[in-house]
Amino acid sequence: MIGIVVVAAGSGTRLGASQPKAFVELGGVTILERALGGVFQSVESAQVVVVAPRSHLEAARAIARRAAGAASGAISVVAGAEHRQASVAAGLAALGDDVDIVLVHDAARAMTPGDAFDTVTRAVRSSGNGIIPCLPVSDTIKRVDGSTVLDTVDRSELVHVQTPQGFPRAALDAAYAAATHEHTDDAALFSEAGHRVETVEGDARAFKITTPWDLQRAERMLGVTTAMRTGVGMDVHAYDPSQPLWLGGLYWPDEVGLAGHSDGDALCHAICDALLSAAGLGDIGGRFGTDDPRFAGAHGDVFLTETVALVEGAGYVVGNVSVQLVAKHPRLGARRTELEQHLTELVGAPVSVAATTTDGLGFTGRSEGVAVIATALVRSDR
Repeated sequence: MIGIVVVAAGSGTRLGASQPKAFVELGGVTILERALGGVFQSVESAQVVVVAPRSHLEAARAIARRAAGAASGAISVVAGAEHRQASVAAGLAALGDDVDIVLVHDAARAMTPGDAFDTVTRAVRSSGNGIIPCLPVSDTIKRVDGSTVLDTVDRSELVHVQTPQGFPRAALDAAYAAATHEHTDDAALFSEAGHRVETVEGDARAFKITTPWDLQRAERMLGVTTAMRTGVGMDVHAYDPSQPLWLGGLYWPDEVGLAGHSDGDALCHAICDALLSAAGLGDIGGRFGTDDPRFAGAHGDVFLTETVALVEGAGYVVGNVSVQLVAKHPRLGARRTELEQHLTELVGAPVSVAATTTDGLGFTGRSEGVAVIATALVRSDR
């Protein structure tokens, strides 16, 4: 099990804000919520602990619930301390006993993408060592004494270090228990305890928001990269005469049902995949896996409601959704308007539904099952 400690307890003095840095807005959304958006883009399921200032615990809990969406049970908030090291220790103490790999992430690196977490996790798992993401130093570095230049440092041996930093849980706990002084990052503490630390390639988007200029840089990035996005989703289910038919969140009496871990609602599932794809949040299998007993027999509207919450939590508004059913039955005909109205209410945006057949070709032509293709358009509301 992966544990992710998100450190959001800093004061942010250099940012010049009137509140802790993690609660400053970045494009209309707090820095903390932006950071958690990246955390929940990871394909790995994880227990997430947010370490927040004691004065902002309730605000942090509200942000955490919104960012986590359907995974809200996997996130908690604890109070931090005056210094970063003690704040991380508080986060570590809140992790469950089943966590064996820990990632420590600074909320100030709010633009860090989800795959950065996956890269670090894989490296820790394969090596058993501490892992830090890094970028090469491009500037010439000088060693100085006051205003006097002493010499030039060989930059080929230098890197910029980022987060998340990942570690085997037991070794990191032991390193924290043995620490006697403050370190600038967790890798330094881990290394001092005698453990090996290795690097993986970092990401330029994972820069730390420290000054007003950094905040403006992040704002510009959001304005350029997240204005409008599209996604495609597809789902296939076989007919199962022993099951009732649920399609598009509606019950269809006197129709053959669909097989599936949930209610087999291929139409709702395809919409979920399209929305998640558009928002860069993975897919329905990664978010609502078939091994999760909470979703056994769940209806399609449950998945759609949770998916919309995830999309909105990531900073997007649904523009519209278009869906096409490929099947010999049921015939949408008389219920198309009802179906579109119901889906529009669930999604909170216009949903259009069409249907076609394959002229007897393939599994749908042989009446073995249905296929559904959906496309979604989302836009940034930040």
